Amino acid sequence: MKNHQRFRTFVADFTRLFDTGAGTAIPDEDLLLDRGAVLLARLIGTDDWLPEEAARTHPKYYQQYLLHCDALERFSVVSFVWGPGQRTPVHDHCTWGMVGVLRGAEHSRRYARAGAGEPLIVGDSQRLEQGHIDLLSPREGDIHEVSNALPDRPSISIHVYGANIGGVRRHAYEPETGVEKPFVSGYSSAQIPNFWDRSEEVRAALVR
Repeated sequence: MKNHQRFRTFVADFTRLFDTGAGTAIPDEDLLLDRGAVLLARLIGTDDWLPEEAARTHPKYYQQYLLHCDALERFSVVSFVWGPGQRTPVHDHCTWGMVGVLRGAEHSRRYARAGAGEPLIVGDSQRLEQGHIDLLSPREGDIHEVSNALPDRPSISIHVYGANIGGVRRHAYEPETGVEKPFVSGYSSAQIPNFWDRSEEVRAALVR
């Protein structure tokens, strides 16, 4: 049985980061990323909780499964599942984000805008291994391209964004020309995994 309590604890702890006493007020982004990364590192440190329906590959396309969306849409949690050779277009996020590798490894390359009509500036690239976390912010530049770093098996990363990311109007880029095109990613499934059914563990406690 999957350890759904691990994910429930993560969601509860991450929600508390927004508990500033001001209702919908958003905490300082640097503080949110700093403390949120600690929580995400704890979540991906043990691979015993992700449901199989949120870990399935597609033969052609990487998959983006919604795991949780905050009721006020202040953050969302998504599993990205990459088959061998699969990659994103060059894109931005229009909100803060954090990426933690749960299985396998990923390759991430950063880009930056140049002048209008000019090619994007190619930035640093890095290989993210299991347990590694990458932070993103529009304030510092959040344009990148991500791909599965493994040629022969899937990789999975857990992403947290400062919005309901599947419904955010974002941009994909042609790096050679700098041309940007709007897109909305949506999600790969209309179903959200049920982490909240506690009946089995409650029943087990009744017979002790």
